[in-house]
Amino acid sequence: MRRIKLLRAALVVIMICGLAGLMACDSPTPPPKPPPDGSANKTPDAVEPVKAPPVKTPEPGKTLRFAFIPKALHIPVFSYAKTGAERQAKEYGNVKILWNAPSTNDQVRQKEILETYIAMGVDGIAISCLNGDYLTPAIDEAVAAGIPVITWDSDAPKSKRTAFYGVNDFESGVIMGKEVARLLGEEGGEIAVITTLGADNLAQRLEGAMSVIRQHPQIKIVETFDVEDQAIKTKNVIEITTASNPGLRAWLSVGGWPGFSRNILDPVDPAKTFVVSFDTIPPAPDIIKEGKIQLALGQKYFGWGSETTKILYDDSQCQKSS
Repeated sequence: MRRIKLLRAALVVIMICGLAGLMACDSPTPPPKPPPDGSANKTPDAVEPVKAPPVKTPEPGKTLRFAFIPKALHIPVFSYAKTGAERQAKEYGNVKILWNAPSTNDQVRQKEILETYIAMGVDGIAISCLNGDYLTPAIDEAVAAGIPVITWDSDAPKSKRTAFYGVNDFESGVIMGKEVARLLGEEGGEIAVITTLGADNLAQRLEGAMSVIRQHPQIKIVETFDVEDQAIKTKNVIEITTASNPGLRAWLSVGGWPGFSRNILDPVDPAKTFVVSFDTIPPAPDIIKEGKIQLALGQKYFGWGSETTKILYDDSQCQKSS
């Protein structure tokens, strides 16, 4: 019964998570910042509209080229974004999706790919940032050149990007932290944390989770691991840490790595150790049903591609009619 309830909670999160920033034809509004007190229910203060920079007007009958840059090609969730973008492009008929990324996590290479698309003069860019601060100057360069930039999945909040499409990662982390605290109860215990350093979305999730964990002194973090967005490294970390910490009571993973393969959690005894994770792509739902993951929060994976394509397309039509 508990497993069914937790899986349903994950699906509710998928349904309620939408645009963190929406673009208007003449004046996009920046997405709200996470609440400083960690409250998931606080209404953000109103913000003044920001004047949009000039954007290139597409030529009549032109095929629009939208460049998508995920964090890396080896991360499985991004294949859904590619499918979503290509489906939406096919529906429009005059949109071509350009898809490229580093083969593995490499922020320098991702910046080079972004700069290549700027030099090509594409009609729009959608990027999931490995390191938002590092990419901000290049994103601003694209905007200055009249190329709208949408960030998705992982933001560059200090940049001049037009909009961000994704979940509220801070609030997602709060949910995860609360679930860890609930599972461990007043007894508490030792937990281990899995993340990947540098990405804005994962940093926000981790901070949200820690804002809750810090309120429970009975919960002790034995180690925080940087798995570099790699499922195989996650498997090794879980195997070694489980063997060396037999009293470990929970794993908290701000990314979906524990559910990316069926055998990653084999060393974990679900009767002794809980797992709170992110992402609900297969095989995660089956792993949840087996009781190896107690909570996994999901996202709109196809929407990363389809919705950002819509935003870029609508922007091009607004500029065309202005």
